[in-house]
Amino acid sequence: MLRASQWTASLSAAELARVEAGVFERQVAEGHSVCRKGEPCDYWFGIIEGLVKMSSDRVTGKTATLTGIPSGGWFGEGSMLKSEPRRYDVIALRDSRVACMRRETFQWLLDHSLVFNRFLLVQLNERLGLFIGMLESERLHDPDTRVAHCLTSLFHPVLYPNLGDRLAISQAEVGYLAGISRQRVNRSLKLLEDSGFLRVEYGGVTILDLQGLRRFGS
Repeated sequence: MLRASQWTASLSAAELARVEAGVFERQVAEGHSVCRKGEPCDYWFGIIEGLVKMSSDRVTGKTATLTGIPSGGWFGEGSMLKSEPRRYDVIALRDSRVACMRRETFQWLLDHSLVFNRFLLVQLNERLGLFIGMLESERLHDPDTRVAHCLTSLFHPVLYPNLGDRLAISQAEVGYLAGISRQRVNRSLKLLEDSGFLRVEYGGVTILDLQGLRRFGS
């Protein structure tokens, strides 16, 4: 995953070796946490394989899902830059492999790599745009549009590059991310499939018209 990331391309062999030494892998079982709200931000995370959700859970039992992060996505840079306790939970929606970069390695990259700094600027800007779009979708759009926009958020070319046109995701997982029941997701996926935007397959979906899916409901 490191060698496939955009920001590692400009690193020398010695620099890349230093970065690799500052990253380790964790296996996170379905339903378990990658990180928890209130914890110190000691790591920057990347999803090697799997799917996780970023959410905020209240003591009342209510949960607000903020976004999903598929394979290839890095997250947590904002919290690392602010050096504050983490403000959200990240839970594995399926068994996942997670890359954990230590804070001192993250800080070293900030101090030594212009490309990494530019990468973070783009990453933060794209994530802000993603969250604004998701907030608009949740407040203004019907369930079909929310499912469409939920899926396009997972096919973000900057935040989650090299994903291809197929995503292994269940209808229950789409429901968690879109805040809609699995049964309602099934109806929405059927509508989107009949409209030619995607193809529902066993264990996932293949996107046929990403730009059209992004415009759906607008």
